[in-house]
Amino acid sequence: MSFSKLIEIANGSGGTLYLMAILMLVELTVIIERLRHLSSMESHGASLIALLAGNPVLRSDELASAAERHADLPHVKLFGVALGEAAASSHEAAAGHLEEVLMHEVPMLDRKLWVLDTVITLAPLLGLFGTIIGMFGAFSVLGDIQNGAGQVTGGIAEALLATASGLLIAMIGLFFFNLLNTKVRVIVHQMETLKVMLLNRRADTAGRAAVGMLRA
Repeated sequence: MSFSKLIEIANGSGGTLYLMAILMLVELTVIIERLRHLSSMESHGASLIALLAGNPVLRSDELASAAERHADLPHVKLFGVALGEAAASSHEAAAGHLEEVLMHEVPMLDRKLWVLDTVITLAPLLGLFGTIIGMFGAFSVLGDIQNGAGQVTGGIAEALLATASGLLIAMIGLFFFNLLNTKVRVIVHQMETLKVMLLNRRADTAGRAAVGMLRA
């Protein structure tokens, strides 16, 4: 199919194919940006969990170094709270401060995904609208007795291109929307895991310090 024919079909759809091209561009932009960002966040979050897993007690120097290396991660906000928490504060107070960070950071993880959700819903509806407009043009040639049937058949096939395009955009968007939501859930689980690990190691560190004082 030539480029001029595609332009003709797009014009016959009432301009909806042009709008769907814009939707496709927006969809791909959000997918690429979020996929790179969340994948990087997930990978670095796993490295922070591995760091704590290898250290049974909290080491301020290691936490500070990790926080500096991954300053753009929401996970690091938990490290900042752990470093700033007073040694005399209770376990419940430390848990409350860490939970406060989680409640603040988690809603920021799925930003821009609403755009993808909107495209998934809008694209099939827009495609159907373009098909209906194309049908009007297809049936307008029925007055031509000799060629009317062939023109109507070709016109319907071209009109259905709008619906097919809308469904394709929605299917691509739905796949990556679910994938990105899965990554968000993994990152939230990582932050919950880090919270528990920090609290456990804080308690262990305090316990060892108390034992050392008794022995002294």
